[in-house]
Amino acid sequence: MQRLERQLCTAIRKRVLGEKARVPEAGQVLMHAFTRLSHARTWSAHAPNPIGFMEIEAWARLMQVPLRPIDVTIIRAMDSAFLDGWIARRDTHQENGVKRLPPVSQQPISAALFDMVSS
Repeated sequence: MQRLERQLCTAIRKRVLGEKARVPEAGQVLMHAFTRLSHARTWSAHAPNPIGFMEIEAWARLMQVPLRPIDVTIIRAMDSAFLDGWIARRDTHQENGVKRLPPVSQQPISAALFDMVSS
């Protein structure tokens, strides 16, 4: 199971960083569970919050997906990998702790574009 956990965590880190990642066939159910749980996660003002045991238990009960203790351990490890990857991605968009601005658009602003954005 440790090998599966490593493979799934690696896949999560790669996906967060925008890279392609292969999910092993044996981990498809756990990846599905993690994805559904991650979509329902809460966020603080600065970052995503970890998925708690109560959320995992409630999701498994409502969706009637039996999860073993090892499955919950792997989902939590995947969540840690997600959070680590999210922080790494966020930090790559900063230099010396200061956020870099996104590139300036080459499209000039027009009244119609301004009206569309402001409404």
